Amino acid sequence: MPHSLQPPASSLQPDARAIQAVGLTKIFRTYDRRPGFWGGMRDVVDRRWKELPAVDGIDLKVPAGEIIGYLGPNGAGKSTTIKMLTGIMRPTTGTIRVNGFDPHRERARYVRTVGAVFGQRSQLWWDLAVGESFELLRELYGVPKAVAAERIARFDAVLGLADFLRTPVRKLSLGQRMRADLAAALLHDPAVLFLDEPTVGLDVVTKAKLRDFLRELNRERRTTIVLTTHDLQDIEALCSRVVVIDHGKVIHDGDLEGLRTRFGGGKRLALTLRQVAPALPELPGVITSWQRRDDLHLVAELAEGADIPAVLQRLLAALPVEDLKIEEPEIEDVIKALYGGRS
Repeated sequence: MPHSLQPPASSLQPDARAIQAVGLTKIFRTYDRRPGFWGGMRDVVDRRWKELPAVDGIDLKVPAGEIIGYLGPNGAGKSTTIKMLTGIMRPTTGTIRVNGFDPHRERARYVRTVGAVFGQRSQLWWDLAVGESFELLRELYGVPKAVAAERIARFDAVLGLADFLRTPVRKLSLGQRMRADLAAALLHDPAVLFLDEPTVGLDVVTKAKLRDFLRELNRERRTTIVLTTHDLQDIEALCSRVVVIDHGKVIHDGDLEGLRTRFGGGKRLALTLRQVAPALPELPGVITSWQRRDDLHLVAELAEGADIPAVLQRLLAALPVEDLKIEEPEIEDVIKALYGGRS
């Protein structure tokens, strides 16, 4: 592809709103087989079809420079949404604008402004060495050699690419392939980055480096990042906003604190006692339950809206408290409660 035909991604200025989807819907039409032999015979001449909505009227607005977590249980519609936002799949109804482009209709120009990492699919060439794949991508996107070399050196410092740059992609481990795919997605400096399970197969140290790198990328380049993951440490480390979907609909759009408040129940008081307490005070409507971590360490589950200063005053009067701490619900517990309560 001649470089003069397309401007580099860095010259395409993103809109103030990097991503805008309105009424986004995707319905899959599947064959509804009748049971039994005669049902199969009838299907030969009169097939039945049923419609399955994977995404059902989602509105999503993401300003440029924001990192959002896009969460939901398996089958909720996350991957289908990302495929529509990246232009891989056409929506049944609704409109999408990303960086000012319609992803499906203007795909040739649009893909120069975005990067994507899909945990189950690679954008690298299976039989080529990783470095050769990078060179092909550099040519496709029109990235100058010196700029590409500088970026790859930076990726190597974070992701440790040097050990397998000469290795064919088919021989990479899952963790190595994820690191190579992330570098490939960022080689052309995209304005929007879609990450689907980007830390799958990575060790703890590399995960931490990757999170630091993504935060730095967002801060320096104002790269908009949409992150789907089951690793909630990624969400807590990177995302100021989370969008949760289920059955194709948005059920929460806000910050993590709002998610905790809405689905995580009340706060908890972790108490350390000076000596074993013979009995625990019962405060109906205020303390919903007690947990004993051991004889001297207790946790009181508080009802939503409980007056914490008043609770503390009563507990300090009733128990030999040496130390106490107010604990927020863990995000893992919130998500478990959310997914466990699926309608």
